[in-house]
Formats: sequence, C-alpha cells, structure tokens
Amino acid sequence: MSPTYGREALDLLQFECIDHGVRSEEVPQLMQRLIDEGIPLTVCPLFNLRLRVVDNLADHTLARMLRRGAVITINSDDPAYFGGYIGDNYMACANQLGLQRQELRTLAANSIKAAFLADDVKQHWLQKLNSIQPA
Repeated sequence: MSPTYGREALDLLQFECIDHGVRSEEVPQLMQRLIDEGIPLTVCPLFNLRLRVVDNLADHTLARMLRRGAVITINSDDPAYFGGYIGDNYMACANQLGLQRQELRTLAANSIKAAFLADDVKQHWLQKLNSIQPA
C-alpha cells in the first residue's frame, strides 16, 4: 500500500470508523493518524483467523495496536457462518493475546464510544461500564 493511499482516503471520505483495519499498522503514518484522530477500527479477530488474515490468533495485531493507543473495538463478522460471536471473540483475545482486565474494559468502552448512538446514550452505558467492580 502506498504510504499516502490510506491518508488520502481518510481526507477524501471523512471516515468515522474503519471496519477491520488490521493491516493499518503496515503504513506507520496512517496508523499514527488513526491514533491521533481516534478513528475506531472495528476488528473481528476470529473472522480474521477463519479467513487466514492471521495463521494464529496470538499473532493478531489487535493487542499491539490497542497498546499503541489505537481505538480498537472487538466485533464479530457473520458469526453464524464464520463462528465466533462477540463473547467468543473477547474470550479468545483475552486468552490468546494476553489482554488484561483494564484492556478488556478499554475495548468495551471503545465500542460504546464508537457506536452510532446519541451522546447521552453513550454516557449512560459508559457510566454503567465504569460502575462494574472487578471480580
């Protein structure tokens, strides 16, 4: 991918989020812009595994991008066909990527913030999430 290709697409299309985006880090300038602008990436880890985007979930870019500051959300993509409902994706990522409790909370919060909902609805669910005490 040309280093300017992704950035030009961001400028032209004014994305509010990007579906998948697991290869964004291959263009460092693009990845940094996604981080700087807080553009969410809706990542479907088990879908990526099933389609061989990665050979092993432990090699997935999700944790690395999250730890760099990217706004990552965990999602499922056609789970009835590809397997892996949302809870399955969270559990697999927690186990295979070594995600900590706070990282899982961040992923959940990112999902709420990236949802196409009214701000007051987002705030309600973020407060609910923040009120959950760790086990």
